Amino acid sequence: MTDHERKPTTTDAGIPVPSDEHSLTVGPDGPILLHDHYLIEQMANFNRERIAERQPHAKGFGAFGQFEVTHDVSPYTKAAVFQPGTTTETLIRFSTVAGERGSPDTWRDPRGFALKFYTSEGNYDMVGNNTPVFFIRDPLKFQHFIRSQKRRADNGLRDHDMQWDFWTLSPESAHQVTWLMGDRGIPKNWRHMNGYSSHTYMWVNKDGERFWVKYHFKTDQGNDYLTQDEADQLAGQDADYHRRDLFETIKSGDFPSWTLKMQVMPFEEAKTYRFNPFDLTKVWPHSDYPLHEVGKLTLNRNPTDHHTEIEQAAFEPNNLVPGIGVSPDKMLLGRMFAYADAHRHRLGVNYKQIPVNRPQCPVHSYSKDGAMRIDSVCDPVYAPNSYSGPSADGQRFPEDATWATDGEFVRAAYTLREDDDDFGQAGTLVRQVMDDAARDRLVSNVVEHLKQGVSDKVLQRAFEYWRNIDQETGDRIAAQFQTA
Repeated sequence: MTDHERKPTTTDAGIPVPSDEHSLTVGPDGPILLHDHYLIEQMANFNRERIAERQPHAKGFGAFGQFEVTHDVSPYTKAAVFQPGTTTETLIRFSTVAGERGSPDTWRDPRGFALKFYTSEGNYDMVGNNTPVFFIRDPLKFQHFIRSQKRRADNGLRDHDMQWDFWTLSPESAHQVTWLMGDRGIPKNWRHMNGYSSHTYMWVNKDGERFWVKYHFKTDQGNDYLTQDEADQLAGQDADYHRRDLFETIKSGDFPSWTLKMQVMPFEEAKTYRFNPFDLTKVWPHSDYPLHEVGKLTLNRNPTDHHTEIEQAAFEPNNLVPGIGVSPDKMLLGRMFAYADAHRHRLGVNYKQIPVNRPQCPVHSYSKDGAMRIDSVCDPVYAPNSYSGPSADGQRFPEDATWATDGEFVRAAYTLREDDDDFGQAGTLVRQVMDDAARDRLVSNVVEHLKQGVSDKVLQRAFEYWRNIDQETGDRIAAQFQTA
C-alpha cells in the first residue's frame, strides 16, 4: 500500500492533518504556536483519556459471545432470553475484586463474572463471581469490607492485618474465606472457572407462578487452578496472564464455553426452609435443589477496542427483564442502587448510550439532556401526555416479581432458622468437598497469608476463626504458623 492509498490522519472533527510528527513552530528552531489546534487536541485528549477506574473489580477484561437455550425452562420463567431455542448476543467481563487496574491477574482474590444479555426485551445483566457465596450479607458492611481489602491510608500498601481483622470480626465471612484460601482462590485462567449469580433471584412464568432461583455457569473446560507459588511467579512475569490467555484463545478459534444450570426453589418453600435461602453467605445443597440445565454460553469474539467495549461496559443487577426479579437478599437489594450510581459517576448519566451498553431493542424513555447525551429527544418529554408519547402498560408488563413482607423498622440480621450459623457450611466445604491434598494446600495458603504482617491480637482470633470452621484445620494452622 502506497502512502497515497493509506487513510489520512484527521482531527477528531475529521479534518486532515499535515503531520503526525511535527508541531507548528516559528521556524524549525522557534517556539510552538498556541494555534496548533491539532497539537492542543492531542495533548488535551491524552490528559483526559483515563476515566475513573471501578472501585472494586477495577482490573478485568472481557469478550463477546452468544447464549443458546438448549433445555425448556419455560415452566419457570417467561423471560424471552430463556425460552426454548432462543439465541442471545452476550458480553462478559472477568475481573479481580481488590486490585487496581494495573494489578496482577494472579493475586488470590475472588473473580468477577459479569454478564450482559442483549435480549429482545432489553438488557439483562447478571453480576456474579466465581464463587457461589460472598463475605458479607448486609450492604452496610460492603464499603468497609472493600476498604479492608485495598490499601492503608498511611502508607498506601495492602495489609493482611486489615483483611484478617475484618474477616475475624465478621464471622459470616467464613464460608467465602474458605473458598478464597482453597484451590479456587486462584483459578488457572478465566476459562477454567465457574461463574455464579451467588444471589437468589425470582423467576416468574407466563401464568404468574413464582420461583426462587440461583444461576450456575459450569465451565466446559473443567475447573483448574494455580498454586500460590505458580501465581506469585506469574505475577512477576506476566501480570496480564489471564487477559492474555482469554484473548489469544479466542483469537485462535478455540472458543471457551459454559453450561448454565439453575437451582429452582418453589416460592412457598423459602418461608420454612431450614436456613434463610436469601443469605448470600450460604449455598443451597444440591441434594435439596438439584441443577436444571438451561443452555450454553460461548465466547467467540474479542473486543477491538478495550476502552470502549470493556472498560466502559456497565453491568448492573437492576437491569431485569420481564419474568425475572429480585429476592429479599439484602446485598442484592443494596446493589440495585449502587451499581447504576457508580456508572453515573464514572461514565456520566447517559452511559447507556455508549454502544456497548446500548440495548439491541427499541428504547422509549423520558430521560433527556445531561452530559454526553447522543440520542435526540422530541416532545412530549413528560408523562402523562395527550400527544401519543410512550405509555406504561401494566397489563402487558405487570409488576409480578414481588413478595409480601411486614414488620417494624429495625436494624438487625436475618432471623435465625434451624440450621443458620456462620461456620457450618465452611466446615462442610473443608471436611466433605476437599480431599487431603486440598486441605494441605488450604492450611499452607492460610499460614503463608497470616505470616505477612498480621498482628498478634488478630492472629489469635484467626486461629479461633479456623477452629470454628474445622477444629483440626484450625489446630494445624496454629501449629504450622508457630513452626514456620
